[in-house]
Amino acid sequence: MTTVRAVHTAESTGTQAGAATVIDIRGLDKIYRTLRHGDVNALRGINLTIRDGEFVSFVGPSGCGKSTLLKILAGLLSKTRGEVVIAGRLLSGPSPEIGMVFQSPVLLPWRNILRNVMIPIEFMNLPRREYEARAFEFLRLVGLEGFEDRYPHELSGGMQQRAAIVRALVQDPRILLMDEPFGALDAMTREQMNLETLRIWDTSGKTILFVTHSISEAVFMADRVVVMTPRPGEIAEVIDVDLPRPRSLEMINSEAFGAYASRIRNLLKAKEDLS
Repeated sequence: MTTVRAVHTAESTGTQAGAATVIDIRGLDKIYRTLRHGDVNALRGINLTIRDGEFVSFVGPSGCGKSTLLKILAGLLSKTRGEVVIAGRLLSGPSPEIGMVFQSPVLLPWRNILRNVMIPIEFMNLPRREYEARAFEFLRLVGLEGFEDRYPHELSGGMQQRAAIVRALVQDPRILLMDEPFGALDAMTREQMNLETLRIWDTSGKTILFVTHSISEAVFMADRVVVMTPRPGEIAEVIDVDLPRPRSLEMINSEAFGAYASRIRNLLKAKEDLS
């Protein structure tokens, strides 16, 4: 069993030179075909490589295909054209290399937290005892030790989302996809969950792709921010975020942080005006 491990430091991030490519997206298109409203071109010509251990945020206007892209990478949606290579293999469906956290926790109300976390292990018929030990390890890591026997309705929204993150991590995926996971939380809880996610990333060594509507959140979390255009979603620009790690909330008020946020905001506005 792989244990959680510290790999990132203030001097070392996922964008470090020489890191292996773990995701390679080549010429990806997604067209939704409908009977009543014709074809909807959701994604067009997406080319992107993600390095092992990198934290990449995706930001763009509503309907630009951010969530669609993550669902394709998770093997939950088919692509129309192009290729996706995950850890050296062409993606053809759901992969054990990938875990996903959705916009809401989607916990089963009749299962306690531990049994919710263990759903992927049951689905993949993996050794329960081994992975249950891992579940307890991650529940402790996210501050849910002692809540294993509680039910979802007994936990706050932030605690439920932490449990959903553990569920995505329990089978030890190499890549974690997060689709606007904190959009429904209040501002203070959202900030704490941002810090929690960075701490998990720092200690686990996962590659994380993080979709958000918040420019500040995108900059705060990421090594790189992928800025997308209005539909059909294309990559307008990929911006390297050269801010020190570990990140702190005080950093949001810095001049450097503001410059990144302003650059992304202006880029989004320019693309919106052209659409």
